[in-house]
Amino acid sequence: MISQSNIPNEVIRVSKALEDGGFQAYLVGGCVRDLLIGKTPKDWDLTTDAHPEQIQSLFGEDETFCNNDFGTVGVKNDETDNETLKIIEVTPYRTESTYSDARRPDKVEFGVSLEEDLKRRDFTVNAIAYRIADESTVDLFDGVKDIEKKRLRTVGNPNDRFTEDALRMMRAVRLATQLNFAIEAGTMTSITQNHKQLRLISIERIADEFTKILNSDAPMQGIVFLERLGMIEYILPEIKDSIGCEQGGIHAFDVYEHLLRTLQGAADKGFSTELRFAALLHDIGKPATRTLGGKNKEYSFFGHEVVGARMTRKIMKRLRLPRELSQNVENLVRWHMFFSDPEEITLAAVRRTIVRIGEDHIDDLLNLRICDRIGTGRPKEQPFRFRKYKAMVDEALRDPISVKMLKTDGDKIMDITGEKPGRKLGYVLHTLLEEVLENPALNEEKYLESRVIALYKLPEEELAKRAAAGKEKQAEEEANALKAIAKEHKVS
Repeated sequence: MISQSNIPNEVIRVSKALEDGGFQAYLVGGCVRDLLIGKTPKDWDLTTDAHPEQIQSLFGEDETFCNNDFGTVGVKNDETDNETLKIIEVTPYRTESTYSDARRPDKVEFGVSLEEDLKRRDFTVNAIAYRIADESTVDLFDGVKDIEKKRLRTVGNPNDRFTEDALRMMRAVRLATQLNFAIEAGTMTSITQNHKQLRLISIERIADEFTKILNSDAPMQGIVFLERLGMIEYILPEIKDSIGCEQGGIHAFDVYEHLLRTLQGAADKGFSTELRFAALLHDIGKPATRTLGGKNKEYSFFGHEVVGARMTRKIMKRLRLPRELSQNVENLVRWHMFFSDPEEITLAAVRRTIVRIGEDHIDDLLNLRICDRIGTGRPKEQPFRFRKYKAMVDEALRDPISVKMLKTDGDKIMDITGEKPGRKLGYVLHTLLEEVLENPALNEEKYLESRVIALYKLPEEELAKRAAAGKEKQAEEEANALKAIAKEHKVS
């Protein structure tokens, strides 16, 4: 049962205004579902027999706006501090015609009944209406029973629902994952028969649903659904090569299950979207780089982090995800092996790694290491090792890792040399940083002053090379690694 006390006053106000105006007003969709489950809704949606212009006339033009082709009117609540309640969406009852592009209805018609409106909705759990005025519930398709059984089922024929909007197949997996529901057998069968329709859906819409799956509490379950129902090939076909790709060594699982368990580890700890993407993709390059050899005939995956980073770049670009998110995920995949051997790590290397991935993301790299260990199915990282990693990072962060942390700046350098601002000044600053990254003790004013005088005597071309030494060294290492990988595995 739904308790009125769980419905915000802002929502009740809008509902009452509609009812007082002589119209019906029902809460509908995800908010009713969440109230019945016992969750706090993120969005509040009302449906009504009023037409868009009638809704706007009740609240006034300054208080409303119409923002789509479905007649939805946003009613403003400017006085509330709750962001989710600043806009209450009110949509007229409507029916929809055929969907010739499997994405949007060719025609939307208002002035229908509540029953007709509910018939067009995707899943039974989203087709329950609740009237605040008399506390009545309209449940024409047994959505309440499906909630009790924790079952996701389409309204009516699933083939019709998925033909209307193919993205509903992705939404089925997302909702099942978020709610921890099972997908009803007929609905699952229909998805396996219709998943090719996803080719008609924009990659942005698909990526949005995929990201919501990763951000759920049970993303591992969501990926399994996507793979078994045939949809993963439209999102992340690269992961199919990891299925059955055995690893051996400390790994109890093949690459596919390891990736999923690493992702779930990130979700269990409430880590960010970036870290979840990195967890899912960190070993995506392993199938392409696997070899079997050595005395013990064990698998090795030389350069998988390099290949994986290149694959990640293509994947994130294909999904048209934000540039900053994509770059950070690629960096985490590229450097996820950095903390794998504590005996090989130096403070200088830690400083350079911080420069490469950014100070804001070094903790993500450490946390990815934790999730990676969880994904092996073996004991977690030994506490003493992780404490060592963290101590080295903390110490490195106290050292200069950017031009701003040098004990000199452009103004001082211009005072010393009499030079004007220009590229040469920038080259000198970055050359000094390269030296200090290797030896923080050199970050002293007197030493830097003497180096500035010496460096300004060099040709600008030479300074440019020195300033870019770190990046050039990294690029050279990447190129050599890729050549070696290509030679051994024929990976382009």
